[in-house]
Amino acid sequence: MIDAHASLAEVRERLEELTGRPGRLSEELDVAALSYRTGVPVASVVALLAGESVPATTLSERVRQRLDFVRDTRRRPDGKRHSLDELARIAGTSRQWLSEWRTSGLPSLEHADRIRRHFDLPAGFFTADDAEALLAALQPVLQEYEAKADPLAALRTPAFYRLARRAPHMSPRKLQALAEWAEMITERQTGDEGSILVGNVHVNVHGHHDIVV
Repeated sequence: MIDAHASLAEVRERLEELTGRPGRLSEELDVAALSYRTGVPVASVVALLAGESVPATTLSERVRQRLDFVRDTRRRPDGKRHSLDELARIAGTSRQWLSEWRTSGLPSLEHADRIRRHFDLPAGFFTADDAEALLAALQPVLQEYEAKADPLAALRTPAFYRLARRAPHMSPRKLQALAEWAEMITERQTGDEGSILVGNVHVNVHGHHDIVV
């Protein structure tokens, strides 16, 4: 079983290294967005980012808190909270059952998953403890920072290594063709989404092309 607290500590330390903000990650990262995504209160996000502990909660307490969090943060188009009747319809159950869920903190996995998917919540939103939830939310954040720190990281894959090992056995002509191909597929003109620049021609992914003067 993965120790979420130990894994979170490793991610936090790596982020501190990449951002140059040891002990001050909450000043660098979007704490409100992390809270919104995970259902973890802002104060707990700040504490966990600082390497501090947060009060332990039971499963039933987390389920109730996260359900209320959804009602507070995922509002209707008119800005009002969803009623229990509306949430019950989303879950595909009755208001009585939803009320019992809030009281007992023990949801049906099927009904909870319907609410989760309706509001585009991450897997385990209602049941993960604070450290587990924040760890999952920080993984893509860490990947973004590592990509910025090392732009070539995405190219260090087994396929590219195999290609590199073949390079000494390729003729100069083939190496030149390979270099031109790589440059062609990676070069994009700023502001031209969905197209690549080949010579002086924009080739659209939909098959259209325009001459660049």
